[in-house]
Amino acid sequence: MNLKERYKSIYDQFISLKGKPEKIALGTAIGIFIGVTPTIPFHTVMVIALTFLFRQNFTTAFLGATLISNPFTIPFLYVSQYNLGKCLLGKGWQEIVFTDYSIWDIMHTGWNVACPLLLGGVIMAVFFAIPAYFITYRAVLIIRKKRHDHSQGNP
Repeated sequence: MNLKERYKSIYDQFISLKGKPEKIALGTAIGIFIGVTPTIPFHTVMVIALTFLFRQNFTTAFLGATLISNPFTIPFLYVSQYNLGKCLLGKGWQEIVFTDYSIWDIMHTGWNVACPLLLGGVIMAVFFAIPAYFITYRAVLIIRKKRHDHSQGNP
């Protein structure tokens, strides 16, 4: 499946979701939050745990995590997260060089890389998740209004 087909599939799944707009939006925000964090091998487990804990929409959380965490975005996210964390923690942190963008590769580089990366990742995740909530909420309302108007015969 190419990238265009994958995003079309995600869109089709998104517009077919049932539930309150708030639940769909919060589920998406949870997924975006998890997808942005540098915790790749644990994304699905974290999505399951948080959606269960907060009783939110698993499907939208999974779609959000899948949308934001992909081979094209991960290198940019990880490098910017590391630099943000390093900036917040101050001087004395080594430069980052990854051969593989998995959490295991990051952890093998040591705490000097993992600490700034995780700090930057969590902070960046908040800044992605909050707008994701409002954008998703608005998108659900717009899509549902268009569907309702279309089903009523209104242009």
